[in-house]
Amino acid sequence: MSDAVSKPSLDRRRAGVLLHITSLPGEAATGDLGPEAYHFVDFLASAGISVWQMLSISPTQSDGSPYQSCSVHAGNPELISLSLLVKQGLLDQQLIEKRRLLSQCKEQGILQAWKTFNAQPEKFNTDELSRFISENSYWLDDYALYQALHKEFNDAAWWDWPEALRDRNPQAIAEARARLRRSVDFVCFEQFLFYQQWFELKTYANRHGVKLFGDMPIFVAHDSAEVWARPEFFALNGEGHTQVVAGVPPDYFSETGQRWGNPLYRWDKLADDNFSFWIDRMKTQLHLFDIIRIDHFRGFESYWEIPSSEKHAINGKWVKALGDELFDKLHEFYDPLPLVAEDLGIITKEVDVLRKKYGLPGMKILQFAFSGEPDNPYLPYQHPVNAVVYTGTHDNDTTLGWYLSLDDTTRHYVDEYLGYSKEPMPWPLIRHALASRARLAVIPMQDFLALDGAHRMNLPGTMEGNWQWRFDWKQVESDLAERIRHRVVMYNRLESSS
Repeated sequence: MSDAVSKPSLDRRRAGVLLHITSLPGEAATGDLGPEAYHFVDFLASAGISVWQMLSISPTQSDGSPYQSCSVHAGNPELISLSLLVKQGLLDQQLIEKRRLLSQCKEQGILQAWKTFNAQPEKFNTDELSRFISENSYWLDDYALYQALHKEFNDAAWWDWPEALRDRNPQAIAEARARLRRSVDFVCFEQFLFYQQWFELKTYANRHGVKLFGDMPIFVAHDSAEVWARPEFFALNGEGHTQVVAGVPPDYFSETGQRWGNPLYRWDKLADDNFSFWIDRMKTQLHLFDIIRIDHFRGFESYWEIPSSEKHAINGKWVKALGDELFDKLHEFYDPLPLVAEDLGIITKEVDVLRKKYGLPGMKILQFAFSGEPDNPYLPYQHPVNAVVYTGTHDNDTTLGWYLSLDDTTRHYVDEYLGYSKEPMPWPLIRHALASRARLAVIPMQDFLALDGAHRMNLPGTMEGNWQWRFDWKQVESDLAERIRHRVVMYNRLESSS
């Protein structure tokens, strides 16, 4: 193992906010990379917040979950800002206004921008597009063809495609690339726009002292470009169907556990290939983000294997993974690895040893702290320095919603622990997060806005109504940034402080 682990992911005390890009306000169907994102960076900078954490930015499927994506490398086209395309001269403002209420406005707008780009090559930098395609060919070639085929077969899953394409017969693949050249080119252009807008925003954020903190799910969606392109790395049968799937056993999020349905890795095959799959994946994410949270870190030590025939997650078993070997290999390529381990759920001594061996900060959730036991690891005085503390995460209720849902005894205990603060909830819990020894304190935007449980982002174990929350600038009180900054300074989390 290299000495890269001696370089910490979290180099100093900082304050952060948790807000997915889709939760930004605006007139589009979801928040995007347009003007509101820049406005939000300005708000963070004025509030003294130097980390913006978000969920996975990969393309989502019909349920909108950032954790079931058709690609681990591609950006979600829904996050492309049409207004920025207008500013760039690729799109007519009248087209946006005419189609604003249509569900296909975003796709149609990008298609029109592509036509404009091709019709006026002398006006736009076609060399930049060619360079993007070349530099990202390690994932873009497969992804673009996968998307083109998906469209050709009316969104049928890849294992239901004609056998020659399902199994990636070289002749069938070559013929498909030729036949679907325009569709493939469009997908490449779409990703070019996403990455272009992304790095413009990232540059702006970094210049204003704000780091971007991304999220990398451990597992890959079954119907994805990566599983289709490299099926040998996944536990599939000869027809592409899953044999076992991912999930977690019953825990504090769900009494019956969670059956996620992602295909599980064949760790032996990943190792035989020197973990190239993960090396490439990390390359992309380190390019996009300053810090990365690895979702479900415990799955690198052991994962919950559920037979695909099982409807629920209860009847599974723990199976050893090769996380030690993987992180050794990653450290050979990337120095340092600015990773944070999502170590929630059933955490064994072995999982903790793996995380500490590579110096990865874990997560401390204050909503989990008040069980009544003085040795509860989520209590503020238990927090290690190398950690990220949250009032709650995207999988939790808002802090106000959580507090209001407590029984009288627990609520009294929380009030007593927090010193019967005169401030209304959630501010007492926000204060304790900022006061924690943990180097990074992250507060969900809902908590800064003091919103109740109607505004939570996700309810684990459910399929409906998630990932839809958005805030409105009308909810932001005029002195909120000033009040946040005062507390950030008080608890020595300002970027410029020593």
